[in-house]
Amino acid sequence: MTGTLVNVAAIIVGGVIGLTFKKNLPEKIVKVVFQGVGLLTVCIGVSMFLKTENLILVVLSILFGGIVGGSLQIDKRIQYFSLKLRKKSSLVGETFSEGITTAFLLYCMGALAILGAIDEGLGHGSELLLTKSVLDGFSSIALASALGVGVIFSIVPLFLYQGGITLMASHMGAFINESIINDLSATGGILLCGLGLNILKVTKIKVIDLIPSLLFILIFAYIYIWLIN
Repeated sequence: MTGTLVNVAAIIVGGVIGLTFKKNLPEKIVKVVFQGVGLLTVCIGVSMFLKTENLILVVLSILFGGIVGGSLQIDKRIQYFSLKLRKKSSLVGETFSEGITTAFLLYCMGALAILGAIDEGLGHGSELLLTKSVLDGFSSIALASALGVGVIFSIVPLFLYQGGITLMASHMGAFINESIINDLSATGGILLCGLGLNILKVTKIKVIDLIPSLLFILIFAYIYIWLIN
């Protein structure tokens, strides 16, 4: 999992640089950067959503994901965890949950993350993930300067996600195709749009409660492929 470890290191370095910038920049500039990240997040979300090949599967995933996430009150639990961290450390701000969720979705829902992890698991090298690491490193500078330390904490779910795909690929081969990647990206894109609108303070969508949608889209996509074949 060399590529994923390098990816984690790049995000940490970029995040630390971003936090340093945030400390030294005037509040009005940080606010502009914050708004820029919000707009960028919405635009990336829309571009990811447009990749879907099976809209009905994405819709069902959002519905079922929302039901499960809302029942489990994932957003409330994350907010509680964020509040506890905030009390223990001055580094953790109000945007902690937005930072970790936005960074995770941006870093992990794209085709580069999935294909790179699969390639590494199949023994084809880490070139894709190393390329992704450079991109994520620079992205984390802007994200951390706007959303804070939560961006750095996103390395935990990123490591589990990418590392898990690499391990699965090493044992199961190429278990995921382009259609599934596009549907997963589209579902993640919807969540990113919600996060972007929240960052811009247009809405207060409980995006974290929709996270189970990412699991449901994989289940529905595999069922769909099984049925048509």
